[in-house]
Amino acid sequence: MASSSSSAVKELQRDLENKANDLSKIQKDISKNHQVRKKYTIQLGENELVLKELDLLREDANVYKLIGPVLVKQDLAEANANVRKRIEYISAELKRLDGTLQDLEEKQNSKKEAILKSQQRLQSVQAGKAKA
Repeated sequence: MASSSSSAVKELQRDLENKANDLSKIQKDISKNHQVRKKYTIQLGENELVLKELDLLREDANVYKLIGPVLVKQDLAEANANVRKRIEYISAELKRLDGTLQDLEEKQNSKKEAILKSQQRLQSVQAGKAKA
């Protein structure tokens, strides 16, 4: 009887360890998501600022784009379109990241619940073993 109870405890501890490792991976993914999201949010702000600046210009104004170490003359309409496309892309990425974050947070919550249930099972098995 004692050996089967002991193996049950070991099995539950192993299960608990695996769930804790899974939770740790999910939390790392959430952290990575936050870092990427922060980067995109900064880029979005910068691009919106550029767009506001471009909107202030007259149609015949000179616009330059930095390509490597060189400033290259660019058509205002083209510059405007490029910045708008970039804003559209960044906004779509932020939306995708939000969806991913929501999934990860749901997984994190269900994993925490599973860990709690495993801990309770382990405690009740250990308590039963102590009584025996």
